Amino acid sequence: MTQPAALEKLGDGQFVLSGDLVFDSAPRLLAEGDAAFGALPRADIDLARVGRIDSAGLALLLEWSMVAREAGRAVGYRNMPAGLVALAGISDVSGLLSATASGGG
Repeated sequence: MTQPAALEKLGDGQFVLSGDLVFDSAPRLLAEGDAAFGALPRADIDLARVGRIDSAGLALLLEWSMVAREAGRAVGYRNMPAGLVALAGISDVSGLLSATASGGG
């Protein structure tokens, strides 16, 4: 069963992403992320509560990272789930996902 995905703002550029990052949730989360941290110089996103992740979820995180870089901002991820690390590895995009200093992955 799919767990609903949610982006929670903790303050000071800190966010928690939870649930399943899959095809059905990616478009909504893309818009929510753009609105939530689009103007911040840096957003750090904790992925410890992420369940399943598919290629659309990976694309979501890559899009957030690329849009931020193009605007001179940064997005960092911590506590990357093993499934995300594996998917990014086989997709040869691991270097495009920035891990924060405090994060696993």
